[in-house]
Amino acid sequence: MFGRSARKARAGRSFQKNEQTELSAINGKSHDGPPATTAQLKRATRNRRIFTFLTSFLLLVSVVFMILVEVGSTSANSKIRDQIYFIRLDLTNIVPASVPDSSIVNSIARTLGLHDFYQVGLWSFCEGYNDQGVTDCSKPKALYWFDPVAIILNELLSGATINLPSEVTKILDLIRLVSHFMFGFFLSGTCLAFVMIFAAPLSIFSRWFSLLTSIFTFIVALLLTVASVIATVMFIIMRNAFTSVEDLNIKAALGQRMFAFMWIASGAAIIAALIQIGQCCCCASMRDVKTGRRTGSKKAWV
Repeated sequence: MFGRSARKARAGRSFQKNEQTELSAINGKSHDGPPATTAQLKRATRNRRIFTFLTSFLLLVSVVFMILVEVGSTSANSKIRDQIYFIRLDLTNIVPASVPDSSIVNSIARTLGLHDFYQVGLWSFCEGYNDQGVTDCSKPKALYWFDPVAIILNELLSGATINLPSEVTKILDLIRLVSHFMFGFFLSGTCLAFVMIFAAPLSIFSRWFSLLTSIFTFIVALLLTVASVIATVMFIIMRNAFTSVEDLNIKAALGQRMFAFMWIASGAAIIAALIQIGQCCCCASMRDVKTGRRTGSKKAWV
């Protein structure tokens, strides 16, 4: 009787072990033998490492292009920074409501005391003349917003007046509010992206780290994308408002470089976020291999 019971117990344990082995084999998580060496761990987590370093590279790309966005139109002494702007207003041939007694020199704008053009950056604005280029830029200021009405009216000579489009004058408060959000999102997203360049490799070690890095990388992508959308919509509306009144003869053009830079930065951040999110459920981490949950690359065990 006791012998029969012992045989049943051994058979039960054998069945349970075989069942666990089959389950592990199905899930691809079994690995028999001694603990993995450092070389085996690196080989087993090779795919995860590749995607992790790709994430860091994409975040680096995002930061580099965002730096170009940040420094655009902040100095009159740099040809590169002078060419990076959100919008450029050309007042060379503006038609005023009244003109002071003076002869027209080079352009109507100069007769009125204005510069030929004004261009807007994230931290400041620059102004200049067509034959001289950018001659001056305002002092960079946090949470800067471009108030075209105040700038133009302050530079007008005494006796000169300009009837600016009502579409612009009515939405100045909205421009200020939206500009503050845009500035904050761009700056926060850039700083966080820089931090995540060095934090992203933590996802190699554990899926819990992947969860954290994916959350913060997603926040980077969200901040930069929302800021880019705000900038695109706001400056398209501003351009259309200035050019809507043909009698004023004001020309406005969006800065292709600035928009290209900010959308490249946003796109790189979005791809980086998708990679990090994907690593939460795929590619073996070092902890997975050590605990036997996953084996990672099969070449590590050959």
